[in-house]
Amino acid sequence: MSRLARPTHGRMIGGVCAALARRFGTSTTTMRVIFVLSCLLPGPQFLLYLALWILLPSEEKAARTAW
Repeated sequence: MSRLARPTHGRMIGGVCAALARRFGTSTTTMRVIFVLSCLLPGPQFLLYLALWILLPSEEKAARTAW
């Protein structure tokens, strides 16, 4: 498993689905479909997406702050 950081390439809106797909070894399309399907269920999916967008570092920031 790789480090959880939003990639600079291959992201659509915030890169959260791309980061999660890279972390868990799935395709970005699969992760995006899972997210869209989960939005049909009741729950705080959009709030979680926004929180991850804010909290996850960008890949270039993660590379600069790495020891």
